[in-house]
Amino acid sequence: MKTINPLNLFLLILTLCISASCEKTGSDDNITIYVTTNNGSQNLDKQTIEFSNNSNMSSTTIMLDPTTRYQTMDGFGAAITGSTAFNLLQMTQENRIKFLKDTFSPTEGLGHSYVRISIGCSDFSLSEYSLCDTPGIENFGLTSEETDYVIPVLKEILEINPELKIMGSPWTPPQWMKVNNLTDLQPFFSWTSGQLNPAYYSDYATYFVKWIKAMNQNGINIYSVTPQNEPLNRGNSASLYMGWEEQYEFLQNHLVPQFKEASLNTKIYLFDHNYNYDNIADQKGYPMNIYDAGIDSEMVAGAAYHNYGGDKSELLKVQSRYPERELVFTETSIGTWNDGHNLEKRLIDDMREVALGTVNNGCKAVIVWNLMLDSERGPNREGGCQTCYGAVDIDISDYSTITRNSHYYIISHLSSVVKPGAVRIGTSGLSDPGIIHSAFENSDGTYAVVLLNSAPDSKSITLDDGNKYFTYEVPAGSVASYQWKKQ
Repeated sequence: MKTINPLNLFLLILTLCISASCEKTGSDDNITIYVTTNNGSQNLDKQTIEFSNNSNMSSTTIMLDPTTRYQTMDGFGAAITGSTAFNLLQMTQENRIKFLKDTFSPTEGLGHSYVRISIGCSDFSLSEYSLCDTPGIENFGLTSEETDYVIPVLKEILEINPELKIMGSPWTPPQWMKVNNLTDLQPFFSWTSGQLNPAYYSDYATYFVKWIKAMNQNGINIYSVTPQNEPLNRGNSASLYMGWEEQYEFLQNHLVPQFKEASLNTKIYLFDHNYNYDNIADQKGYPMNIYDAGIDSEMVAGAAYHNYGGDKSELLKVQSRYPERELVFTETSIGTWNDGHNLEKRLIDDMREVALGTVNNGCKAVIVWNLMLDSERGPNREGGCQTCYGAVDIDISDYSTITRNSHYYIISHLSSVVKPGAVRIGTSGLSDPGIIHSAFENSDGTYAVVLLNSAPDSKSITLDDGNKYFTYEVPAGSVASYQWKKQ
């Protein structure tokens, strides 16, 4: 009989033990979870749990189906307005970089990955201005709001997350390009309302091209633009009315050709306004009307929406008619009018209607309004929103104390586990009106699930990817985000 060397036997047993231990507790076999409760007991609390060894027989099981594939995700974030940049730059550099790293780092933070900025002023700028206030497109130039505030902040964010996507949207063109209406064509020197003079369509297209190139020269790559923020809103402190026929003409015969001539690959998204088209009869279906008219399909990627009117079901209507076109969600606000500081209410509503609601209806990006406002809801512009809160608010007494609001949490619950390039996938199993979720397959070989439990009691939920499964007790009134490596 052959004798086993005791040393070899010891090494074999040690190897088997190490292997079994790694299989059970190694990082590849753990689930990372972030949890936020609407009572404030958990705030993006991070933890890890292990996969289950018990039999997976439960009526509360959600089965992932990676063979059913929906949209590819571009990212999640908030707007870097002039006001946001101003507030960030009042912080000490140490505190600001910590906040930006916590927010934007894909490895050390929550991985916010998509921001929106204004082309010229917005209602959350430090002044009302365009990038060409002196008549003549040759007078185009960036202003101090860009060079002293927005661009420095964007550069700091890009140092933290070089893959950050940036969308640009104008609130108003230069005043000298405006007319009172398209019949009288009388000059309209006002930041508020007016229409774009058709005589300046070409110059305004050049304005976009010059802006994209100027930002690029400052190290800022522009991923996407919309032709006009809220084109049916005449009342904002900086605004322009642009009906769908005007937008079609401007894009098809001016902006798209100039983008091509300049070899720009910046995506264009139509509309950028409310689900209900502000109840203007001849503007119903705004982006679909432009698609029907035969807009260039190479440069115009899709349509952008806000939720200040109507219902998110409009997204599915658009997607069903034009499944090849993209959808992005680009603005929503909280403030005094919707109990914006009440996390107990807002976390549930905003997760259901904005974060998961838009993603489950086909949006590949979710962007909320101001990333940071101060404790006095500013700086803001007269005639603009003076009752808005930021995704976070910073105390004006010290520019250090930060209050995180629902919009910060809902974006972070997506961005923390769903990475740019992820594909939303199908699920089956659990049917519970109190549970809403989205599932994804990341390009790094991980699965992600973001789940809302809006019920007044906790729920024991099992997630099963076909090879591994685990159960987690999701607290009442909470959001849980999960990520794990697939087998």
